[in-house]
Amino acid sequence: MSPRHVEGAAEANVGVRLQKVLASAGFGSRRACELIIGAGRVTINGRVAALGARVDPDRDRVQVDGVGVPTAADLVYLAVNKPAGMVSAMKADDGRPCIGDLVASMAAGLHHVGRLDNDSEGLLLVTNDGDLAHRLTHPSYGVSKRYLVEVDGVVPRSLGRTLRAGVPLDDGPASVDDYTVVDSTPGRSLLEVEIHEGRNRIVRRMFAACGHPVRRLVRLSVGPIRLGELKPGRVRHLNSGEVRSLNAAVNR
Repeated sequence: MSPRHVEGAAEANVGVRLQKVLASAGFGSRRACELIIGAGRVTINGRVAALGARVDPDRDRVQVDGVGVPTAADLVYLAVNKPAGMVSAMKADDGRPCIGDLVASMAAGLHHVGRLDNDSEGLLLVTNDGDLAHRLTHPSYGVSKRYLVEVDGVVPRSLGRTLRAGVPLDDGPASVDDYTVVDSTPGRSLLEVEIHEGRNRIVRRMFAACGHPVRRLVRLSVGPIRLGELKPGRVRHLNSGEVRSLNAAVNR
């Protein structure tokens, strides 16, 4: 028996054509999107969509192969390279530079996804997609984050094993999922670590507990999104593929 099809908002002849929504989300031309729909790969609110279906961008949930597709035209997804000394806030009452200074004019309702402490640098995501932001920061989804860590001196070979095994902290043990020595000289060591939790200053506290206070901390990635060549203090829009990958990372 063939799957049941649904017209979505088409029953009232309102909303946006599904082909247009998919094309805007980066699934190719209108014709390519029609082929995806015809193959039964697209659902609206959990039911297989038909050609000609319309969706309400603010209410309907569209998925392709089980992965959510952004539908609201006013949703914005940004990557920011936060410089050291900038506050992870949309507004700083004391006048200090903040993330809001970089992005506030780009869309309404923007919020930073998680935070970096004032001394830390690197990738911070900003969006007005509240559901995605919630999922990206909720511990149950375990979205990974990768950091470049600079410490003084040469670290012992046992440090990686210690961090993977778990370090006791005041609010419970913490561990890394991955640990790599990037460079090591008598004066400093550069390391990369990956974690999946977001407790306050967690990376700094783990290294301090191991006797290696962090001199510099740069976030390199959040889930599938990488900092790349984005310069400090600069902002870029995520492309449609990156947005889809974020949705997939949180089962949306």
